Amino acid sequence: MKKEYETVIGLEVHVELATKTKIFCGCSTKFGAAPNTQCCPVCTGMPGSLPVLNGKVVEYAVKAGLATGCKIATYSKQDRKNYFYPDLPKAYQISQYDLPLCSEGHLDIETESGKKRIGITRIHIEEDAGKLVHQEGKGTFIDCNRCGVPLIEIVSEPDMRSAEEAKAYLQKLRAIILYTGVSDCKMNEGSLRCDVNLSIRKKGSDKLGTRTEMKNLNSFQNVVKAIEYEYARQVSVLEEGGEVIQETRRFDMNTGKTSSMRSKENADDYRYFPDPDLVMLHITPEHIERLKAEMPEMPRERRNRLKAEWKFSDVEMRDVINADALDLIEETVKLGASPAGAKKWWLGELSREANAKGISLEELPINAQEVADVEKLIAEGKLNDKLAKQTVALVLKGEGTPAEIVEKHGFKVVSDDGMLQTAVDEAMAANPDVVEKLRSGNMKPMGAIIGAVMRATKGQADAKAVTKIVMEKIKG
Repeated sequence: MKKEYETVIGLEVHVELATKTKIFCGCSTKFGAAPNTQCCPVCTGMPGSLPVLNGKVVEYAVKAGLATGCKIATYSKQDRKNYFYPDLPKAYQISQYDLPLCSEGHLDIETESGKKRIGITRIHIEEDAGKLVHQEGKGTFIDCNRCGVPLIEIVSEPDMRSAEEAKAYLQKLRAIILYTGVSDCKMNEGSLRCDVNLSIRKKGSDKLGTRTEMKNLNSFQNVVKAIEYEYARQVSVLEEGGEVIQETRRFDMNTGKTSSMRSKENADDYRYFPDPDLVMLHITPEHIERLKAEMPEMPRERRNRLKAEWKFSDVEMRDVINADALDLIEETVKLGASPAGAKKWWLGELSREANAKGISLEELPINAQEVADVEKLIAEGKLNDKLAKQTVALVLKGEGTPAEIVEKHGFKVVSDDGMLQTAVDEAMAANPDVVEKLRSGNMKPMGAIIGAVMRATKGQADAKAVTKIVMEKIKG
């Protein structure tokens, strides 16, 4: 029955900005400080305290808007979003309602299904709330360090139809934000968090179903799992004759399931009104142009440039992006490796190793310099493919640099013509049927001869040299 339904997904992405101080006060934004050591009367909302806007927050938000094709508002304001929660000491959050800084943007994504444009409704600035710390047997504690940390909220249109598209959008958005330098986007530290708004409807219908919101997902994997579970849950509810309730739900990464937290509020419930302590924002066209001039090369332009330089196909480049290997390959190429060689390692042996360990490529105990050094040893004829793989495996085990491993284990390619000639003669004598096929023009069994020579030389023969010798012998 699931095939009768399609998923409608919109994302709200919260990004902590990389300012040194908070949005309305001088408290530090440094991550990991002792609880309640980075707060003051302003960010905790004490009576008589007044906020002063951090100008860098506005500039960072504008840069994020420029990077995502948004229109930048020359006039904007800040509003109070009223709600009560223990981690919000003021009982309201300073955000933006009807006049956001940025609007009408987009991101173009690529998946197995092809290219697609995802609309961005708005980007607005706001302050973060505090953090609840639950300690079993002791109760719940409040850490106000995060109160007032500057955020941008990036709200997409409900244009995504699968977990794959949502993941591609998040990955693309994260890459762009990183390039602008406005955030470190460390999902493990909460500097990039995602709320997923999801509903389902019968395929072919243009009527939106009742949506649920899944809060504070902090990894691509969790976003995918939450979407897949919630889709299946909503289908099950409807098929059983029930009704999907508009609510906020929590995703449990341990069980892979979502559970109800509370009913979902509407905008009216928050009683938005302009913050009386903050003046209107006016951003001049000249200021916007100055910020445009400060923008770095964006991922799309960089990707197109590197694709042309490396002579990669669309499929090859997509594989590189999906593996999050672009930075590593570029660095490896800069250090002397060929683009094809760098891609072979990072998307081959090393990618399999990372997947097996459940970590990213960057977390592997091998760097771009070491991969480039292996490629150099291959180019110099000091390593063949088999020995290179052994060298990389030992680098991953922490035995040292490629050069140290080659010297320690005595890795070397057998290039002595006499030794190779003897090994080839013995291999051909042991495989007369293969030799006959080669002489008749069938080159497919060549691997049998090469394999025999490799065994005889303990994997140290040069496969190209072996092939050359064999061809000379069958022609002679």
